[in-house]
Amino acid sequence: MTKNTTRALALALICAAPAALALTPAMARAQSVTQYQPAGVLSLNAQASAEVPQDVVNITLFYEQEASDPSALTSTLNQRADAALQKAKGLNGVTARTGSFSIYPSTDRDGRISAWRGRTEVVLESHDFAAASKLAGQMASIMQVGNVQFSLSPEAQRAAEQKLTGEAIKSFREQAASSAQAFGYNGYSIREVNVGHNGVMPRPMMMMSARAMSADAKASAPVPLEGGTSTVTVNVSGSVQMK
Repeated sequence: MTKNTTRALALALICAAPAALALTPAMARAQSVTQYQPAGVLSLNAQASAEVPQDVVNITLFYEQEASDPSALTSTLNQRADAALQKAKGLNGVTARTGSFSIYPSTDRDGRISAWRGRTEVVLESHDFAAASKLAGQMASIMQVGNVQFSLSPEAQRAAEQKLTGEAIKSFREQAASSAQAFGYNGYSIREVNVGHNGVMPRPMMMMSARAMSADAKASAPVPLEGGTSTVTVNVSGSVQMK
């Protein structure tokens, strides 16, 4: 190794040494911050729930038919659905829309198509249970009631969540204050908080068979309806710094 090479290597080591020394305190501080855990931090969770009356009803009406010709069957099913929709047209407070539509073959023992079966549906939706019940009864000669489902409207759910959010936050703050006092602190400050909505727990669908309807109800008689409730829940979780 030449003298010039040795002199250059020594100079590089001298220049690098201050940089290495300068990084050491910063790294030590970063390590101490990483290992530092604040004292007096408390994690909390609060919840508020309510049973809210279901304010929407969906009534599914259906008509089933069997025929040898699928084209004629399709025409018959469409006529039934159109007649039901026309009967609901213009009625205030009730909306009607087409539901599912299906045609499938029926086979004999040899696997040959012996007939065609079809089904068409019309769905009524309303906030007015009495109006929907009356209309479904009037449609008994056209289509039969397949099932009835109750639910909570988005408007009613939002209104319930707004009220429950205030209750859940109040419960969260009360828990924070009482816990801080129990641990010997004078008060607290909020570090982080999350507000979550669990949605609703709907009531199971109430099924109503066509046979039961034809036996228990007369044409034009209102369909008996009775809505239930849905559970709306709001969660508030987070942490506080007791002080």
